Amino acid sequence: VQLQASGGGLVPAGGSLRLSCAASGRTFSSYAMGWFRQAPGKEREFVAAINWSGDSTDYADSVKGRFTISRDSAENTVYLQMNSLKPEDTAVYYCASSTTLNSRLDYYTAPQGYDYWGQGTQVTVSS
Repeated sequence: VQLQASGGGLVPAGGSLRLSCAASGRTFSSYAMGWFRQAPGKEREFVAAINWSGDSTDYADSVKGRFTISRDSAENTVYLQMNSLKPEDTAVYYCASSTTLNSRLDYYTAPQGYDYWGQGTQVTVSS
């Protein structure tokens, strides 16, 4: 089982990036997936989550209106479109997949809701 995150990089403030997370080794289409991030010296924090069907999403207040999570179940891939990036968005971004079925999407706003994690991709936003 593997989650491979990609798409990070260095962008100026106001720029955009699209992160991808490709899952392999099992089918993740029946489960929620999410993105978290961790800045140096800080704890890992929730960014966004999407339910198994893709018709329900949840976001951290700090990214609402700027980030969009989506998924392509046929490709076993989840995306995070990040627009209007700010220097405070600088962090390592991790994708995660759950194997727990819970009808409440807010269950997936905590790391404990996930069982598999990708290796992380660095996002750096310059001021």
